[in-house]
Amino acid sequence: MLNAFTIDVEDYFHTEAMSAAVPANKWAGMELRVERNTWKLLELLERRGVKATLFFLGWVAERCPQLVQAAAAAGHEVGCHSYSHRPVYRLTPQEFREDTRRAKDVLETIAGHRVRGYRAPSFSILQNMEWARHILVEEGFIYSSSSHPIRHANYGDRLGMRLPYRDSNGLWEFPMTTWRVLGQNLPVSGGAYLRILPASYTALGLRRAAAAGEPLMVYLHPWEIDENQPRLNAGWRSCLRQYTGLQGMLGRVESLLERYAFGTVARAYRVAERSSWNQKSTAMGSAIL
Repeated sequence: MLNAFTIDVEDYFHTEAMSAAVPANKWAGMELRVERNTWKLLELLERRGVKATLFFLGWVAERCPQLVQAAAAAGHEVGCHSYSHRPVYRLTPQEFREDTRRAKDVLETIAGHRVRGYRAPSFSILQNMEWARHILVEEGFIYSSSSHPIRHANYGDRLGMRLPYRDSNGLWEFPMTTWRVLGQNLPVSGGAYLRILPASYTALGLRRAAAAGEPLMVYLHPWEIDENQPRLNAGWRSCLRQYTGLQGMLGRVESLLERYAFGTVARAYRVAERSSWNQKSTAMGSAIL
């Protein structure tokens, strides 16, 4: 089974954990490290023969257009990760539309083709936000991968569907992979969970999730392989979340690439074919709420 390997292309100072330490009006003065780290990941994917989906922050794409072009030229899928990395639930509908349109225009101009996938910063499109999904459809997106159905202080959507579904707007949602244990959804699909939690936990959780027969959705950020990134002046929780496990992250990513077959979101989830089994997928999603 082909699984989805995704990279949210943002820098170390763009994260929600560091938003108080480095507000957006200070981004321009920060050392930019996203380019070198993304190149490392692209080189790793090339060695492994893996195609991935890279959800680019529009702010990054404007400053590093060669990364977008290289990803597209290598056969990776270019997706949108917003322009300014603001959680969607903090935006008005008009602000969300403007941010999304700006990012999509930037990416399509650089990549030279249509961008059809969107991932919200911090998985911040929640169950009661159909207005945001409606806007994504109006702006030309086919799918979103913006839901992480777990308990979390910033983005938890624990009542969200665990399997792909098509909403009332016609937008496909491909949630992050979770491990169902004793009626709870546990995080297992990447990011900080891949860096911080024991490798044995990740391996078992992904095996159990894969056994259900649905493609895995794995993600990481380029800054997560950068153990030498600057340490920012933030609270201890934010620092724990941001800096733990950086040294071993690249090795864990390589292990995943060895263990599973990966491709783009569009290929793993057969985006072009999804409309033919909408009813089946919706039924499956409802059954595991």
